[in-house]
Amino acid sequence: MADPTPPDGKPAKPTTERSGQVQSLVRALRLLQEVADAGDGITLTEVANRVGLPVSSAHRLLSTLQLEGFVRFDGERTLWFVGVKAFTVGNAFLRARDLVQVARPYMRGLMEQCDETVNLAVEDGGQIIYLAQIECRQMMRALASPGARVPMHSSAVGKVLLAYMPPSAQAPMLEKMKLERFTANTITGRDRFAKTLVEIRKLGFGFDDEEHAIGLRCVAAPIFNEAREAIAGISLSGPAARVTDRRFKELAGMVQRTARVITREFGGKSPEEYKVQA
Repeated sequence: MADPTPPDGKPAKPTTERSGQVQSLVRALRLLQEVADAGDGITLTEVANRVGLPVSSAHRLLSTLQLEGFVRFDGERTLWFVGVKAFTVGNAFLRARDLVQVARPYMRGLMEQCDETVNLAVEDGGQIIYLAQIECRQMMRALASPGARVPMHSSAVGKVLLAYMPPSAQAPMLEKMKLERFTANTITGRDRFAKTLVEIRKLGFGFDDEEHAIGLRCVAAPIFNEAREAIAGISLSGPAARVTDRRFKELAGMVQRTARVITREFGGKSPEEYKVQA
């Protein structure tokens, strides 16, 4: 049988015209996704309606998934649930995923789009630690080597991760946090800092307006896991001469959209109220 991969190295997209089995697989996966999203179980009629299939076709596909352990049927309540095999496959993904590996191509794409330095960072011990950086080609650019640490209160990533922390985790961290001044723009008042976090959550992105270093501005967006928890942040940083007020909203939208793609590719989900700039 001939190799279906074309000369450019990209696998050809299967179509329903070329293989009826592919169409069946797509339908089965959509059914599985709807069953998973339902959480508390779903009836046959409801799941069939959601994917736009006749009830008989949905039942046939679900029965096949049930035989393979990907779904299970509760006869007493006449509801379909996710099966143990789906859990096993999901755990294999969780063990294999690597945030830096997932994020890096999208970080590079963002750098190419805006020609500013892009960073990936997480919270560690009440500080921000950088995991990866894609440098821009500009003569003047921000540098942060992997492993470098910065205080949360003076960084865009730090503030956005704090803003999306649950109150039970945020409150004790804020209580012991020292709001050290680095520049005239650093926020050192606790009331003002708390209001800033509320604003960041409403906006959906964090910002550093020359708060850690004079002349450097940053914008950051959160990356979420499957529990809708902010586990990391992607940021864009550059000199204030290029990251201007006029350009800021546009850059914020770029960073948010990139973070949203990384979240999806990492298997995460954004909170319902998360907003992305147009």
